[in-house]
Amino acid sequence: MAIEQIKMPQLGESVTEGTISKWLVAVGDTVNKYDPLAEVMTDKVNAEVPSSFTGVIRELIAEEGDTLAVGEVICTIEVSGIEHKGESKDATQSNEESVSEHNVSMNDQSNKKRYSPAVLRIAQEHDINLELVNGTGAGGRITRKDLLKLIESGSIPSDHQEEKKPVEEVPVNDISQPLPKQTQPLPQSAPGDIEIPVSGVRKAIAANMVRSKHEAPHAWMMMEVDVTNLVQYRHSVKDEFKKNEGFNLTFFAFFVKAVAQALKEFPQINSMWAGDKIIQKKEINISIAVATEDSLYVPVIKNADEKTIKGIAREITDLAYKVRSGKLASADMQGGTFTVNNTGSFGSVQSMGIINYPQAAIVQVESIVKRPVIIDGMIAVRDMVNLCMSLDHRVLDGLICGRFLSRVKEILETTSKDTTSIY
Repeated sequence: MAIEQIKMPQLGESVTEGTISKWLVAVGDTVNKYDPLAEVMTDKVNAEVPSSFTGVIRELIAEEGDTLAVGEVICTIEVSGIEHKGESKDATQSNEESVSEHNVSMNDQSNKKRYSPAVLRIAQEHDINLELVNGTGAGGRITRKDLLKLIESGSIPSDHQEEKKPVEEVPVNDISQPLPKQTQPLPQSAPGDIEIPVSGVRKAIAANMVRSKHEAPHAWMMMEVDVTNLVQYRHSVKDEFKKNEGFNLTFFAFFVKAVAQALKEFPQINSMWAGDKIIQKKEINISIAVATEDSLYVPVIKNADEKTIKGIAREITDLAYKVRSGKLASADMQGGTFTVNNTGSFGSVQSMGIINYPQAAIVQVESIVKRPVIIDGMIAVRDMVNLCMSLDHRVLDGLICGRFLSRVKEILETTSKDTTSIY
């Protein structure tokens, strides 16, 4: 008999860690190869971790709610000699590769400043200055274990610490000196308050949002668009479309198509910050936000610029169904290059979205509302919508984003039965 390890798998590109949301087995259970062991959640997708062996569960290393880096051991399985013999070569090779990668990382500091959501969260909670932490991960990357080890030792490097400089005495009446940074205590419950445990999904969302705001300097702009002709066009064909196609022709499909077309004309917007370079993506893959009662998922419409309005409408319907039925796969959330968020579905008329990291921008489509506007010196009631754009100012500037939004506006305002085909 031999003991084998099951490790946290990488469930998608750029995914560096996962959270055990639920164990599906217990110590002593017999499992077959490929049986699901646990439900794991990342900032991109929920998935099940299958067993790589047939055997008996001997130890659950991680508890429900624990977040582990890709490659960390989550449990151990006792397998028979026959099975172990077949697996030993692969396991040995894997261990050798792991050791080799670790030896390389000791001298390589290329990933020193690439922080995972869990690392950022722990650093924020414990006031840790990450610039003063030595990482043991690949390329000098700081891992969750590095921070936990520091916390346990009590030697936490924070913003309060200076690099071995003599401390100068400051007179108490010198008000020109800045006050020391204060660590705010966590709020405490009072009688009658309701405490709601933070789910793993909510933790992942929070970590990703903190990372985006921490790393990307956000800037915003808004443009209003007259979509009266588009509204009339959609109303005139929606019933027949639903009858023929079996799904709804939503306004959102027109907006996604317009953004995809404008991205093709302004490829600078379809970019990502990568430290010492900006990566301009070739494919135009539109991420769309789909909310459930307590979670938010961002599936991707691949190659949106090549799809018709009908094709985009079908994908929106299919992806929304997958999210709400729990059938969304990891592949459905990979490869997004730009995000379009339908905040108007909640009745919002203006918002400032947080960029979907590592993308460089996001557009929020607000509610279509009837407003009086002046046309040729006369007041007319028109269907108006606000497009709100958040941008990463490291990658993009106001000039290019203004031109991009103006192009989206032009496409939408000229959308009509005479100019635009749904098919």
